[in-house]
This record gives sequence, C-alpha cells and structure tokens, in this order.
Amino acid sequence: MDYAFSPEDEAFRAEVRAFLKEALPSDWAVRRAGDDDGDDDSSQEFQEHFHKRLAEKGWLVVSWPKEYGGQEWSYLRQVVFSEEIAYHQAPKPDGIATRMVGSLLIAHGTDEQKRRFLPPIANADVKWCQLFSEPNAGSDLASLSTTAEDQGDYFLLNGSKVWSSFAHLADWGFLLARTNTEAPKHKGLSYFFLDMTLPGIVVRPLISMVGVHRFNQVFFDNVRIPRDCLVGGKDEGWTLSTSVLNVERSGVTAASSSSRMLEEMIAFANDSTNGVRWTPELRHRMADLFTQVSVARNQSYRIAWMQTEDIQFSHEASVNKLFTSELSQRIAQFGMDLMGLYGQVQRGDSWSPLRGKIERNYKTTVASTIAGGTSEIQRNVIAKRGLGLGR
Repeated sequence: MDYAFSPEDEAFRAEVRAFLKEALPSDWAVRRAGDDDGDDDSSQEFQEHFHKRLAEKGWLVVSWPKEYGGQEWSYLRQVVFSEEIAYHQAPKPDGIATRMVGSLLIAHGTDEQKRRFLPPIANADVKWCQLFSEPNAGSDLASLSTTAEDQGDYFLLNGSKVWSSFAHLADWGFLLARTNTEAPKHKGLSYFFLDMTLPGIVVRPLISMVGVHRFNQVFFDNVRIPRDCLVGGKDEGWTLSTSVLNVERSGVTAASSSSRMLEEMIAFANDSTNGVRWTPELRHRMADLFTQVSVARNQSYRIAWMQTEDIQFSHEASVNKLFTSELSQRIAQFGMDLMGLYGQVQRGDSWSPLRGKIERNYKTTVASTIAGGTSEIQRNVIAKRGLGLGR
C-alpha cells in the first residue's frame, strides 16, 4: 500500500491554495463563522459563484472521466482538492452530487443516464439531495415504507422521507423506495432519481437547534417517476444504496476541518490576552487530539488509495466514519473545556471566542454520530464485514 503524494499532487495543492487565497473574500472567515450550511442569501449567492469558478477550472470532479467533465486524475488528487477546500473553510462542493450521485452513475448508470446527469453536475448547474431516511426507518434503512408502484412507463411514488439535507434547494434527489412489498425487506427496493419539481412533492423545513434550515421532511403524493429514472434494475436498489453509503462515509474533509479547528484553538489559547492557561492536562489532551486527527487523515488516504487501485471497500468506510464522527465530538468537548463559560457564548456577541465557533460546533457535532449511519450501525458493519463476527 502506497499513498504518498506525487510532486504533481503537491504542485496541484499549491495551485489550489493560491486560488483560494485569491477567490475567498478577506472577511470570509467572519461571514462563515464555522457555518457549513450557508444559511443566508449572501452566502448562497457566493457559494454558487464559487462553485461555478471551480467547475470552470475542472476541479469539481477531477477523478471523473473526461467525457463527463472530469480530469481522469487519481482519487488521491481528488483528496488533495477536498483537503484544501475543507481546511480553508471554502464553500464545499455539492458532495451529494459530485461524490455520491457521480460514483453511482459511473459504476451503474446507463450511457444515456450518464450523458444526461453527469455533465450538469460537473458544470455546477444542478443541486442534489439524498432521500433515504424515513420517520420510521433511519438506521434500519431497509425497513423503509415509501412505495414506488410499477405502472409501466412510470412508477407511482407515495410516502415520506426525513432529514433530507438541502432538499429545499435541490433540483434533483436520489431515493430508495419499495417496489416489491412481498419480498424480504432488503430485496424489494429500487433506486430512483427524482425531479424535485414534479407534482405531488411537498418539502417542509426542519430547523436545527442552532437555528439553521438544512434538514427537511419531504412528502410524496402520487408522484410519477419516469421509468428512465430507475437506476440499476428493479428490486436491486439495496446493493446500490450500500455502495453510495460507503462513499458518503469515506470522506477526507472531516480530518482537515478538525485540524483547522484545533489550530484555531491553539492560536486563541496562545494569545495571552485571552486568559487561557495551558495546564498539563490540556496540553496532553490537545496532543492526543492532534494524533487522532492524523489517524483519521491516514484512514481517508487509505480509502482513496483503494479507490485508485480499484479495490472494493466497505468496512473501511465505516471505520473512517465512526472514528471521525466521534473525534469531532471529542474536539467539541475539548473546545468547551478550553474556553470555559466563554465557549457557550453564541456568534454575533463580542464575547464569543472564535466568532462563536465553539458553541456552534458543540451543538452541531451532536448529530455527527447519527447522520450517515449511527455509531452503533458502523460498529455492526465493522464487526460483520471487517472482523467476520457472527450476529
């Protein structure tokens, strides 16, 4: 196993850094204040402009085939790009589209589906959302009850999805629905692409505890999905969904974001005017967290290397997801301990350290061990697929 970055990779890293220095506004860190959601109009407008610039440079999907807008570079080169975007807190590309939809289509889509859906993603012309979880089917995804009844030229969709990130902004969504109610729960599922403007779709907001509209509940009432939006075969959606979830859980951005957060905490604590005292306990905890960030980064590098070598990965993604999500919570708790009561002051207040990042991070990371598959689910995957343990 060799995932060292080549001189060309490092040259690309320098190019990305130079671009970000020029492209990001001087007050971007203040405007973002650690918010990855871009929940105001000005942030949304800038993100769209920024992503267009990335698309023009061919950087959104560098590992894709050239015929669909990619550069046919290695996955490690894609990692370089993703690391720099996350570390510099730039607006992240639509990972649902570029990573999840893209990888699925390239592996399982028809030629017509690839020609139809991939170029708009590469050009940043379209937004996507994921429609998997349901009110009564989250971790146990295969228990979902949303149905898609085969009507010949179309499927008739009825049901509901929940915790759908950015569904209120999405042009398209991808979903898992039950097409065979008689089959075992893992066998009767199909995978669809869904035009979010179709009649019968209602999107309702779910506001988070930090006041951000990111999540939604989506309702379907006799929505007609054209048959050419079925991905893979009918009743064969479960295998496709697991491959998509593996991609979702394998990202490198968590390690880069965590590294940046720790560096900002150190800079704050080292400023004598802030009154933070580096006790031996705090010093040791900080060192431990930086070590764990390095472990997380190397886990992501390993998965990228496996993708480059066309090696299938499964439990490796769960190891990465489990470790990085729980690490984010440990870092959030450390931030609160380091800042004391000031860490609870919200952004917008002059007393809030790091522009309110500590308080916000403490709240938002609560969901990190739930979204994308709970820690319990990841441990089950690791036990069964990684260690070969029985139920």
